[in-house]
Amino acid sequence: MRHLIALLACSFVTMSASANDIEPSAARLAASVSRPASAALPAKATISPATAIAASAKKAVLVPAAAASEEKDGKEEEAEVALSAKIAERLAELRERQQARATAAARAKKVADARRRQDEQAAAAAAAIAAAPKHGTVWSYEGETGPANWSKINVDWGKCGTGNRQSPIDIRDGIKVNLEQIGFDYHPSSFSEVNNGHTISVTVGGGNFITVGNQTYELQEFHFHRPSEERVNGKGTEMVIHMVHRSAEGKVAIVAVLLERGQPHRLMQTVWDNLPLEKFETVSPSVVLDPLDALPEKREYFTYMGSLSEPPCTEGVLWLVFKQPRQASPAQMALFSRLYPLNARPVQSTGGRMIKESN
Repeated sequence: MRHLIALLACSFVTMSASANDIEPSAARLAASVSRPASAALPAKATISPATAIAASAKKAVLVPAAAASEEKDGKEEEAEVALSAKIAERLAELRERQQARATAAARAKKVADARRRQDEQAAAAAAAIAAAPKHGTVWSYEGETGPANWSKINVDWGKCGTGNRQSPIDIRDGIKVNLEQIGFDYHPSSFSEVNNGHTISVTVGGGNFITVGNQTYELQEFHFHRPSEERVNGKGTEMVIHMVHRSAEGKVAIVAVLLERGQPHRLMQTVWDNLPLEKFETVSPSVVLDPLDALPEKREYFTYMGSLSEPPCTEGVLWLVFKQPRQASPAQMALFSRLYPLNARPVQSTGGRMIKESN
């Protein structure tokens, strides 16, 4: 670029100078152009026409270059502005996402704290319930409400789990003695019956008594179990009737009549003929039944002290178990099994109790 300017300057000098000084002037102009701008002219020097022409030529050449540089700088500035805008936009997006994450985290923490408080409250309530006395009334012969858990359902049923005189038992190793006969003062009576969710229970009209050991007990009700709860030397029967009596002093005596398959049972048939259609519905037929029809011909028996065989498992109950079973027809037993295929408590430990047996 500098050589081109020098050539142009030389041309102008040649056209304006005389023939004698063309070469020296051109040489000086070329030298001045080739030197740095700071050394081109001495301080306070007079600029010659040739020098002015050369400067004008150089300016003419530099103006387009400066314009191009300015245009480039403008484009670079625009690019920088655009890049700054994009960076600002990206930062704004990042800040927005960060704020959203912070908000979501705060919300999640709030929900987690609420759930934790609910869990703590539920645990405290469960602990309070567990610690509080239980007074449940629902029990059965299987599952969570079965015999193994009766004592946990109701605090008043504690004997079901801790008693040492519980019923039923496997009757064996009885002491054979001359037991006095049980005195029966039964007669045909009115009755009512109910399917109570555990068995068929029959309440008998008043005036039916037994006498054992100078103690009189009045018949309250009788009910059925399948299979028999009692066993004799490890052997049970298909069903059993429990006849529940109570003395004037509140003592309880239960007569157990084992049932095996055979001929129809007249008392059972009367009960079956009048079964209520719905559970917990009590019916009071207009006919009567005779409790004597429940008893076997031979009256030898086993006796021992035990408990109620269902909640609340109260102990101090006198048990009188006839040695001779009564018969009931397969159809009669099948009818009960449709209602209650299993409603017998497992046998309990004898705990060293004395068992007496008629000779």
